[in-house]
Amino acid sequence: MKKAIIIGASSGIGKELASTLSKHDYEIGLMARRTELLEALKNEISTKSHVSHIDISKVSDAIEKMRNMSQKMQKVDLVVINAGVGFLNPELDWSKEQQTIDVNVYGFCALAGEVYKLFAQQGHGHLVGISSIGALRGNPIAPAYNASKAFMSNYLEGLRKKAFQEKLPIIITDVKPGFVDTDMAKGEGKFWVATPQIAAEQIYSAISKQKMHAYITHRWRIIGWILKLMPNWLYQRIG
Repeated sequence: MKKAIIIGASSGIGKELASTLSKHDYEIGLMARRTELLEALKNEISTKSHVSHIDISKVSDAIEKMRNMSQKMQKVDLVVINAGVGFLNPELDWSKEQQTIDVNVYGFCALAGEVYKLFAQQGHGHLVGISSIGALRGNPIAPAYNASKAFMSNYLEGLRKKAFQEKLPIIITDVKPGFVDTDMAKGEGKFWVATPQIAAEQIYSAISKQKMHAYITHRWRIIGWILKLMPNWLYQRIG
């Protein structure tokens, strides 16, 4: 039986991914802030699971809890970092920007680095980071969110190159969802909205194929290409 830890498993994509991995016989470590939701999820899935509170904005404590979970499970094949926050913040309210940075940058960086060291020590592993299509360009109404997701994608690329140069069998997957029907999907004009179940199935497929990059759903790759190729003069003018 393979073993996975999902950080941010209490709802949305993380919750559905836990259910999907359980159906494929994974033992799962469930980690999030809302442990009551994790306990309910533990009762829903069929395979062995473990529950632990984690708040990745509290970096030192989060690292310690991640270490404790990995030790409890003894061997971990897969870690998914799904925890994140985001706000529509055209007023540039610093408290919202700071919370986004604390979780999506500081917290993510600390845990991704810790997971890499764990995998380097045990000799293998697969790290999945859930970033966003928003990582590709800046956003005037959610500037910290898009910037934090760009940080995540760049950091994952750095770890991927590090593993290659160190000749370590560590797989790094950057998952860029478009709109998924969760609390994180904010704002108007949403399109191609996926259910969390479909998103989880496609993420599992990317994990199984050991992909470096995955757009969720697949059609968002088209938007990714457009965003990458769009000149600045045009991007600045679109709503």
